[in-house]
Amino acid sequence: MWNKNKHVEDTKAFLGKGAEFSGKLIFKGNVRIDGDFQGEIFGEGSLDIGEGAVVKANINVHSVYVGGEVEGKVDVKDKLNIHATGRLTGDVRTPVFVMEEGSLFEGTSKMKDLKEQKNIDRVVD
Repeated sequence: MWNKNKHVEDTKAFLGKGAEFSGKLIFKGNVRIDGDFQGEIFGEGSLDIGEGAVVKANINVHSVYVGGEVEGKVDVKDKLNIHATGRLTGDVRTPVFVMEEGSLFEGTSKMKDLKEQKNIDRVVD
């Protein structure tokens, strides 16, 4: 589960409830979205989508924690976690896919091998 103290200290950006944003988000570190976001998200870190948030975007990050609603293509390098309040509609590619009881996933998923991905990242770096 989301460790509030660790993530709050490391959070680089925060979109609060009632806020809306359309566009492209590129980040390093941790980002939390509690409002509405539409566009594209690219990050070297974790993305936390809070309960009540609505995200319509293609997402490419290291890890995602979904407590709100997400619609789009999701490509995750490390781990995707859909909490009990989370809803995800779209195509997913991730090595680790966790769904808590009560969560909803509608779409397709492809599991990639975490060891294989780390070897590919090493070669590319």
